[in-house]
Amino acid sequence: MPTVLRIDGYRFFFFSDEHLPKHIHIEKADSYVRIELDTLKVTDSYQCNAKEIKKLVAFVKEHKKALKGAWDEYFKNH
Repeated sequence: MPTVLRIDGYRFFFFSDEHLPKHIHIEKADSYVRIELDTLKVTDSYQCNAKEIKKLVAFVKEHKKALKGAWDEYFKNH
């Protein structure tokens, strides 16, 4: 599970056997969110309120280029 970013205690990662569309998993303690990188659509969440999800979508939007680059680099080599 490559971790590609850490912000405010959140870990942004993907699994080594991921599938399309490109997405990022985010976790902190018991909370979890999965967000598609191209559309910023939240496709899964657990123990997150709307305010927290909005914050995480903003983080993904801000770091979208780096997150997509990390995805492309990792899966190009695997």
